[in-house]
Amino acid sequence: MFCTVNFSSLAFIFVLVLATTEASSAKTKTVEFNVKPGGVVHTFTEGIDKYECSFTYAAQGGTNEDWLMSVGLSDDDMLFSCSLWRPQGKSYLFFTQFKAELKGTKIKYANAYSQTGHSEMLLKPEEFTIGDSTVTHTDGKFSAQLSKLTVIGQIGHDEL
Repeated sequence: MFCTVNFSSLAFIFVLVLATTEASSAKTKTVEFNVKPGGVVHTFTEGIDKYECSFTYAAQGGTNEDWLMSVGLSDDDMLFSCSLWRPQGKSYLFFTQFKAELKGTKIKYANAYSQTGHSEMLLKPEEFTIGDSTVTHTDGKFSAQLSKLTVIGQIGHDEL
């Protein structure tokens, strides 16, 4: 079972460190990708070094949307993060499924968000499932709204 320790502070600090340090381009990367409707399953993958983040989804309605994926390694190379979001905020697509997968790490924190108006809202915990390496929608409980997903994985082995 996933640890229910609140890692939101860790996530905030990690994102803040990534945003404010003069990290080399080898430590962080932000790329644009296109989310396409039509109900077909698509996957977008980005990585740094030997660590990868893959976002697999199917969506309906609307038109193509530009999204961003940011991946980064912490300065001590102990954390790998992946965030993806729609820069304009609210997505007008209905996601029938989604899965984010981190390769080379074990997930320690993840959260998914939707947006109403100008307010970002956490998805309900029952709408998505966090595993060791994946974050996936929960069949029958996911509201089909997604505007941002953040996942942080720990690199290496846990101390005993």
